[in-house]
Amino acid sequence: MSSTTEASQTAGPPASKLSQELPSKPAAAGESSQQGQGQGQQGGAQKKWQNGGNKPSGNKRPFQGGQTGGRGKDKQRKSKRERNITEGSSEEVLAFDVQALIALRNESLPEAPAPAADEEVKGGESEETETKTPSQPPLPETFTEIEVEVHAISSTGDGLGFQVGSASTQVYVVPFVAPGDIAKAKVIRHVREESYSVADFVSVVKAGPLRDDARVNCKYFSQCSGCQFQMLDYNTQLAHKRSIVDKAYKNFSNLNPDLVPSIRDTIGSPLQYGYRTKLTPHFDGPPGHHKRNKPKQALSKVPEIGFNAKGRRHVLDIEDCPIGTDAVRLGMKRERERIARDFGNFTKGATILLRESTKRYPKKVIGTGGSAATEGQQQTTTEPEDEPPADTPSDAVRVEADTHVDIKTCLSATGAMSSEYIDSYLFTNPANSFFQNNNSILPKFTQYIRDHVMPPLGPHRDRIKYLIDAYSGSGLFTITLASLFTGSTGIDIAKDSIECARKNARLNNLPESQCNFLAADAPQLFKQVTYPADETVVVIDPPRKGCDNDFLSQLLAFGPRRVVYVSCNVHTQARDVGVLVRGDGGDGTKYEIESIVGFDFFPQTGHVEGVAVLNRIEKSA
Repeated sequence: MSSTTEASQTAGPPASKLSQELPSKPAAAGESSQQGQGQGQQGGAQKKWQNGGNKPSGNKRPFQGGQTGGRGKDKQRKSKRERNITEGSSEEVLAFDVQALIALRNESLPEAPAPAADEEVKGGESEETETKTPSQPPLPETFTEIEVEVHAISSTGDGLGFQVGSASTQVYVVPFVAPGDIAKAKVIRHVREESYSVADFVSVVKAGPLRDDARVNCKYFSQCSGCQFQMLDYNTQLAHKRSIVDKAYKNFSNLNPDLVPSIRDTIGSPLQYGYRTKLTPHFDGPPGHHKRNKPKQALSKVPEIGFNAKGRRHVLDIEDCPIGTDAVRLGMKRERERIARDFGNFTKGATILLRESTKRYPKKVIGTGGSAATEGQQQTTTEPEDEPPADTPSDAVRVEADTHVDIKTCLSATGAMSSEYIDSYLFTNPANSFFQNNNSILPKFTQYIRDHVMPPLGPHRDRIKYLIDAYSGSGLFTITLASLFTGSTGIDIAKDSIECARKNARLNNLPESQCNFLAADAPQLFKQVTYPADETVVVIDPPRKGCDNDFLSQLLAFGPRRVVYVSCNVHTQARDVGVLVRGDGGDGTKYEIESIVGFDFFPQTGHVEGVAVLNRIEKSA
């Protein structure tokens, strides 16, 4: 993808260099004396959301342009996307960023001149003169192309900017762009209530200082919905992801800023490409295959196999994905060839499972002889104890290490069991089940949890003897942390996950007395645990929606001395951490935040995982 050098006249404030320059929230009513053109003040108290969060109030205004028809604003039907906004959703996260950018633009506009001191008010009354702000310029018609100057990257990964040459404060959300870019974009829809418009990326008119398309490593970038940041330097990506975590806590925790420590630098992935151990490309069935009363018919030609186009339900035919591991990419080639042969057997679409699995062959260790052998030193030979295949299969990858040989293959059968190593720990899981999809960062990630699961050196460090791993899944944290504790218990409501975790504990030679797993009902997660709260740390790793109020109430009632909260959604994590710090719904138990850091499990994308460490505040006597 190339960038043209066509220059354009710009309007408004200069583009910010990084998205973290945006304020976390727009100024509330009365906090700013400057208002944008056509934008009224945010009147009234903000609506309280679940768990104490605040929805961005936005700058409401009538829709102007873009559609024709007689329905007024009150009667226009909102799309499902606009109606179903839940706390921590991408829509709400985007709304905060949009309002923050509008606030910055308003601050850059000149203030309206104040009336002269001796100016007479009509009728001789001493009332304040009503100042009228000019109306917003009409918005462009949908499906027309405009030029957008990009000022920031949102926490959702898309660029945010304003139309070139327009005084409007309408924000345009454009993917695959960087701050400083001037991009041509096609307007798709206007979200009137939140003062932004969604647009498709068309081309780069003028590249900004952060953009370098020579970095792009996939010919489908700017079309595929997978990656967003391939044009950015990796350090820039990490800095942006730190800002995502920072804004999440400012916008969703509902905490005084003094209670939130400075966000640590995001910890990067050792691999920026070739890291994903699981991909799920798919293809659509023949036309009309979803209709109930229509006779089934098979595909008449090889379908397009790949991933959805950005903002579309259309499948892009993608023959290779550079963020997949070598084994996964070989599996993708193999499965595409299979479907090309057998497409006539499919009467509907399908998702293809591509999951890396590792077979490890340890190498023999023998003494060196002489004085070194006397001192107990050893060296590794190149002879494995259990010989790997002499010839590596064409769809497998051989990896040589000092102590072992790994043969990596790609599984596609949903009932197959995958094997994965994190350092020397072995985990087996159903190939289609959830497990972290970036093995290259897992040793660094689990080591960080090991280093921070205990308090810093001090009087409380020796008091913690027990671990509870809530949402334990197949035992990742329970197993990798068990050696630090007298007893460790993983808890999950899914019985299949618990059975898998018990098997993994046995594979890693952990006795049940040291590493135990319980299948517990959600309302009674902590009732089967007999560990003293003062001697216990709880690790939680919930799904993207975060913890529900019932779980947080149970956690506060149990009151462990220390909590490590791991999350794949830093916005719901911030919301839940706010509940624990405030002690909402508890018996007075509250926590303080020791540290917050992000991990980049998915380079080239807008996703970041978060780890927050909390300590219980001791109640005064």
